Amino acid sequence: MTETTAKSATASDAGAEFDRQVRTLTDLGYPAMAGLAPEGFAALVAPLRADAVAHGAADGPQPYDPEGGRVPFLLVAPRNLAPIEETMPRTVLHGGNLPGFVDRSFEPGALERFVATRETGLPHGRDAGAYLLFGIERGEEFCGAVPHEAMDAIAGRGRTLLTIEEGIALITLFPRILVKNKCFSLGGSRSGDRRVPALWISGKAPKLGWCWQGNPHTWLGMASASTRSAAAARPQ
Repeated sequence: MTETTAKSATASDAGAEFDRQVRTLTDLGYPAMAGLAPEGFAALVAPLRADAVAHGAADGPQPYDPEGGRVPFLLVAPRNLAPIEETMPRTVLHGGNLPGFVDRSFEPGALERFVATRETGLPHGRDAGAYLLFGIERGEEFCGAVPHEAMDAIAGRGRTLLTIEEGIALITLFPRILVKNKCFSLGGSRSGDRRVPALWISGKAPKLGWCWQGNPHTWLGMASASTRSAAAARPQ
């Protein structure tokens, strides 16, 4: 199964897709970012493979349609393993070659303050491990909606908002999901003010920026997921 051709996922496919995601991150240098050899990185995330397969078996065939904005599961490395400043330049648009970047509107020290919200249930700090995100939707139905109203609507459905790291993982592993007029906010990371981080296209490259929670944009939706797995233990 490849990112460009997959349209549905079953339990048997899930293991192959998990392996593809691990290979992709390894080829992009994620093990070195985490201070691990490739074998060590593979061992770190290996316990998550069974969870990916189990969800595939329990949920049955799931839409694997990055162009349509839906992905059954995603391997996520938190920032203590893979810093945002290093992962964004490893993103590119589908068919492009310009590296992604963090917008300069993030003042010095701002990224460190954009952390996962309490509602995500994600831990902070150096011991946070890799995990899986399930049932991802790009959320273009919320293009043109006021961001804080979109976040409330998603919470009302029992879904969870994506964090910055999850958004970067999504466009890293599925570049086709970030397209013109169907970009997305990442309401699962906040800094205690009215800013909501988002991923969109600028200068033919992915950009991590932010928008005000009360300002709608016709080209910016709100990404969400159904659930997260327990994190794999971080090696000591």
